[in-house]
Amino acid sequence: MTDHTGHLSAGHPASDPLDDRLQAAPREYVRPRSLGEAVWTLPQNLVIGFLRLYRRLISPLYGDVCRFFPTCSAYGLESVTVHGTVRGIGLTVRRLIRCHPWATGGVDPVPPGRRTFTPGTEPKILLLNHPPMAEYTTPHKPRG
Repeated sequence: MTDHTGHLSAGHPASDPLDDRLQAAPREYVRPRSLGEAVWTLPQNLVIGFLRLYRRLISPLYGDVCRFFPTCSAYGLESVTVHGTVRGIGLTVRRLIRCHPWATGGVDPVPPGRRTFTPGTEPKILLLNHPPMAEYTTPHKPRG
């Protein structure tokens, strides 16, 4: 299984299908096909780089304190990845305002965005934020 930064954690078999998909998944950065597109996507890629750096260096210092799933930094990374810079930052700020000690928390997914991915091309953050639920639920056993 993976930790909140997308790295494999010890003690879990490497043959886990989700882990295999994470290893093969591309990063969140937008890959420009032209100089114009490179200039246009530069702000988005800079914000994605900042969020990835935050998740790697600063977030682990706080531990597991977020009341929401996905965490606020994972939410921000996904929102900028699928919505672009301006809308992604707006969604992230809205989420950060809702995240306070008195918040109930819970599952708060990023709304669908304009950038879509075909199966097998999803960035790591989408795989982390949308795990197959069958892995995390146990079948209901009636009392007998």
